[in-house]
Amino acid sequence: MTDSPMKINALIVDATDPERLALFWSELLGRPVVGRMGPYVWLRREDGLGLGFQRTAEPKSGKNRMHFDITSPDPAAEQQRVEKLGGSRLEQYSGGGFLVMADPEGNEFCIIPEGPFELDDEGRANYLG
Repeated sequence: MTDSPMKINALIVDATDPERLALFWSELLGRPVVGRMGPYVWLRREDGLGLGFQRTAEPKSGKNRMHFDITSPDPAAEQQRVEKLGGSRLEQYSGGGFLVMADPEGNEFCIIPEGPFELDDEGRANYLG
């Protein structure tokens, strides 16, 4: 172990339209856009973690290898808000017990309840609250 361990500084999402994607996530998370530099658009840093959107020419293809889990006291209400902002529900994952959504460029994320839950051996959620 080192004296100064590395820390995650920021999460960067590739986007064909980083401005539009930043505005979607800004509204969803309540984190205002605070900067633009070169191909990047940045949301306000919270709890030491930055969230940026980087312009890329290639559109998203395939399933994300990493995704956000967002908590909410009312995931169903958040689903409607996500859809009004230009996101969508991904029905192909509905059997897994999680509310899987996609942002306007197709990046998957989950909306999970704030309360506790268990997972079965297949990773399906069973909410305990």
